[in-house]
Amino acid sequence: MKKYLNKKTIFRLGVCGLVAGGLIVGFVLWRTKNRTQVEFNIHINKEMIYLSTYSEPPQFAIWLENPETGQCQQVFVTYRVSRGDWEGKSDVPVALPRWKAVFRDGGTLKERTDDEIAVSGATPKDEYFRVRAEVRPGSEWICWIEMNLAGDYNEFYPQFNRQTFKEDEFACGQPALLYHALIKADAGLQFTPVVASMSLWEEGKNRLAPVDETITNATEVFDEIIIKIIKPKPVIINKYRVGRQDVLN
Repeated sequence: MKKYLNKKTIFRLGVCGLVAGGLIVGFVLWRTKNRTQVEFNIHINKEMIYLSTYSEPPQFAIWLENPETGQCQQVFVTYRVSRGDWEGKSDVPVALPRWKAVFRDGGTLKERTDDEIAVSGATPKDEYFRVRAEVRPGSEWICWIEMNLAGDYNEFYPQFNRQTFKEDEFACGQPALLYHALIKADAGLQFTPVVASMSLWEEGKNRLAPVDETITNATEVFDEIIIKIIKPKPVIINKYRVGRQDVLN
């Protein structure tokens, strides 16, 4: 015998559906309440990559520093740097010397950990890159971005130096560049990082130096960097990569 739903049953099912939907909407809105994210938007100049010797995307790292405590927390680091995957070399300290100094030699991540891997990712192959990190609303941070494009040789950083008869051992080309911006996590604000210095690896240590005339087209690898302070949209699943939330206070 077939059973048909009467009007009362249909009404009850409809009410249950509305209640369930309301609960889901309420839960999503509750998740976004009193939350702020720092969103990094980077445009990578593909022409610069093609002009480099190896035509590989740049290696880079992004981290936040608490200006009061000096504590640093990673937001993103490319996979090759994070895992030491250098095709035959165990380490290439000249790639991102400042990141190495902060998170390896004298920092909090002397060994590769699951936490570090969680904020690493494949080197972006598309020209647009975006990553977010959760921070406390109203908090202040120093944003750091370090970048190096292998094989971007010029007359000051040649592949083979005819005067010293030395070859660029790690194929670094022009040294890594360090960008920075002081930000405040108030939704709606927007910041543009500036090149702070060259990041050099000399005698087993990181040295920062002012950008001079020896740097030519390296400053064009990232032709746009915008940092936005946003409120996360009320979605059930966030499609963007988000850094850890429990330490950025």
